Amino acid sequence: MSDRTLIRIARGLWVFSVLLSPLLLLLLYLNGYPWKLFGAQVFTLVMAQSYPLIGMLIVARQPRNPISWLFPVVFTFFIGALMSEYARYALITRHGALPGGVLAAWVGGWIYRPGFCALLLFLPLLFPTGRLPSPRWRPVAWLALGLMTFFTVVDIFKPDLEDPFNKYGTNPIGVGHKGGMLESVDSFGLPLLFITSFVCLASLFLRFHRARGDERQQLKWLVYAVVVMAICLVTIVFSSGLPNWLDEVGFGLLLAALPVATGIAILKYRLYDIDVIVNRTLVYGALTASLVLVYFVGVVVLQNIFRALTGSESQLAVVVSTLAIAALFQPWRRRVQSFIDRRFYRRKYDAAKTLEAFSTVLREETNLADLNARLLAVVRQTMQPEHVSLWLRESEHKLERR
Repeated sequence: MSDRTLIRIARGLWVFSVLLSPLLLLLLYLNGYPWKLFGAQVFTLVMAQSYPLIGMLIVARQPRNPISWLFPVVFTFFIGALMSEYARYALITRHGALPGGVLAAWVGGWIYRPGFCALLLFLPLLFPTGRLPSPRWRPVAWLALGLMTFFTVVDIFKPDLEDPFNKYGTNPIGVGHKGGMLESVDSFGLPLLFITSFVCLASLFLRFHRARGDERQQLKWLVYAVVVMAICLVTIVFSSGLPNWLDEVGFGLLLAALPVATGIAILKYRLYDIDVIVNRTLVYGALTASLVLVYFVGVVVLQNIFRALTGSESQLAVVVSTLAIAALFQPWRRRVQSFIDRRFYRRKYDAAKTLEAFSTVLREETNLADLNARLLAVVRQTMQPEHVSLWLRESEHKLERR
């Protein structure tokens, strides 16, 4: 198959996923999804579109790279969601109003599995070159492919048609019965899937340890995306007191982090900005967490003081804590930035401090010989070259080596 044909297929999958989104929103509305949450749902669908879109862009540049086809495969998620909502409308919301409800429930129950397993297992195993870290990882790749096939087949022939929220009855081609051997084998395969995914993730860290240059920066982007996804997932799990729309926004960000970071890494667009982004994330994440803690501790302490003095709470505690946060922001940000630089960017931090000290000496030093010696020392300390020499021009035709 030619590269042009592959690009057309990827483009067609993206267009098809865009066309499916309005139909999915319509079915969500017909199935009683709260209208007030539709804005968040639209945001989630837009974020989900990043998978086929980024996949199409990567295929256009590297159609033969297996990594480029992992994201278009996520198109199956859109089909699965659409089929599940169609089945819910045809079998539950308005039973018998639409034909093919059982078939839709069956398709929606298994079609997402290949895309999910491909991202979970093969993305860390093949990223970013599309090749295994070494031939010794071939058994792991075959095991991953076997697990992907196994779970897909199990979902196809499971005895009941159900998803996490609805039950649609018996699978017309199901094997066995509820709680039978097939489900037992499925339960046995889940720990093996977890172990295999952990091994694939370990291959990513092994590759990172050996990588240099652009490949190392590419791996940093993927690791950053995984960390962002983990933070969003933890926020969603422990956000029982937050509005539902905030969960939808967090889920949308969780969806988009992986394809966006992977697309930047493989297309090498602003590749080396990852160091700046990681630095800013560490600084402002630590700054936000510490200021929020100071704010709540300040409010609690001041409220207890007011309660002891006046017998009642006062809004003045909130005002004082807010003013304290505003006053602490800039000096605390500088302290956090300095700590992060010293802890995680020690070499760059030392180089910056050395150059800053040299610039101070440069304004005051007048002895040329001392300046030459200091300049060579600064170059050795910051750049760490194998050899360094300084040439000064004394005239148009004569050079003196120092």
